Amino acid sequence: MQAASDSGFVTRFAPSPTGALHLGHAYSALLAFDAACAAGGRFLLRIEDIDTTRCRPEFEAAILEDLAWLGLTWEKPVRRQSEHLDDYRAALDRLAERDLLYPCFCTRKEIRAAATRHPKAPHGPDGPVYPGTCRALSPAERDRRIAAGTPFALRLDAAGAARAVGRRLTWTDAEAGEQICDSANHGDVVLARKDVPTSYHLSVTVDDALQGVTDVIRGTDLFHATQVHRLLQALLDLPTPAYRHHPLLLDGSGVRLAKRHGSKTLADLRGEGLTPADVRRQAGL
Repeated sequence: MQAASDSGFVTRFAPSPTGALHLGHAYSALLAFDAACAAGGRFLLRIEDIDTTRCRPEFEAAILEDLAWLGLTWEKPVRRQSEHLDDYRAALDRLAERDLLYPCFCTRKEIRAAATRHPKAPHGPDGPVYPGTCRALSPAERDRRIAAGTPFALRLDAAGAARAVGRRLTWTDAEAGEQICDSANHGDVVLARKDVPTSYHLSVTVDDALQGVTDVIRGTDLFHATQVHRLLQALLDLPTPAYRHHPLLLDGSGVRLAKRHGSKTLADLRGEGLTPADVRRQAGL
């Protein structure tokens, strides 16, 4: 049964249609849905489909089927990120106007090689913290490479962003308490690529604000990414939700459930005769 909508509490479940849902996804979705119901609030479903090489319509259809089978209901229409690229371009334009973006021509291989050469280099939510190689390029050199067709990404100048904000930023997690943001922990993250005008960090921050999300309930694997999101909120004058990062479900070997690890899907569990109530019990709910 859908929660009422008069308490001001708004949360969401935001899967990427790159594969089938497993028990860990069900746990996160049910936590958010139950929290909305308990608060008399709203539960939203968002499809994060900006990865055009991996996202598929059949995966999205399976996600909707699995969530409905679990007994979840959500407001319509569902927000699909691929349908709102103009929102992310507008956010990028605002950052560019403040000279907080720069093109990065480094390949992933080059960045990994740099991290290998400097094993004590800091790591952030997306792996090794980018060393800022392209930040020092002159405007003329940037223009030359772009004109030559060299692929590039747009990175946030984290140090410049911190100076632009001009104050200490914090955010609060329901389990871990108040957290202090430090740009050194994440470095100059990618906010867009030449072929896709957004990234996870940018789109999730913009989406949560546009959808009026007041409470973000998600796994601890995204805990450190919240530092990036809090910085973007400050730069774009967006509200900061309350956060709750829940533990991740593990398999019998102590490895977190994940698509790439071949975890049993909800469709597998349904095929084995499990009911939604059985799934809740398996998830510890």
